[in-house]
Amino acid sequence: MLQIRPAADRGHADHGWLDSWHTFSFADYHDPEHMGIGPLRVLNDDRIQPGTGFGTHPHRDMEIVSYVLDGALAHRDSMGNGSVIVPGDVQRMSAGTGVLHSEHNAAEHQPTHFLQIWFLPRHRGRAPGYEQKHFPAAEKRGRLRLVASPDGAQGSVTIDQDARLYAGLFDGAERATHSVASGRQAYLHVARGRVRVDGTTLGEGDAARLAAGGELRIEGGEDAEVLLFDLPA
Repeated sequence: MLQIRPAADRGHADHGWLDSWHTFSFADYHDPEHMGIGPLRVLNDDRIQPGTGFGTHPHRDMEIVSYVLDGALAHRDSMGNGSVIVPGDVQRMSAGTGVLHSEHNAAEHQPTHFLQIWFLPRHRGRAPGYEQKHFPAAEKRGRLRLVASPDGAQGSVTIDQDARLYAGLFDGAERATHSVASGRQAYLHVARGRVRVDGTTLGEGDAARLAAGGELRIEGGEDAEVLLFDLPA
């Protein structure tokens, strides 16, 4: 049975330069019933205004994945990495023993819209690491494309956690299913557009959780982009 989380039920913070919706407890938003799901600890839906961003700040023992929907995100870190993340890119930063980084809107004339995703790692105290890959829209069209996994399967970025992240684009008659193994659960987040999940229509920012093994059916998309997390139960 699906558990639906409407977009409006999330935490919200509007700082002017940053408009952020928090799926799970984060910063000043605290909800003891929404502290994360399994190792998935943070799912923030962020929009950064032009000429602004997050100044240099630290992270430790966290697997951080960034997924850009619109615009461009400039990244710099204390490991010496400097890059610009655009739609289709997936960036993974393993904070490990500690890393400093900054993120700024690299799109001069528009907000940058991206999802900030944090997983708790399986191992603490490892050396920091970085990875960035591009997944063309054609690879996500009408299907769920694996973009992050514990073993880098199918060319996905590698995260230090027993979690798999899929991305898909759905419109019109396009459809896909995802089987959730016994002992695992799934969380589907609608990043944009509208889509039906097991017959339930979800809009931008809505989410559905399948807390036990089974199958998710995705169809009836209207310019929809979804992220699906396959997680330990």
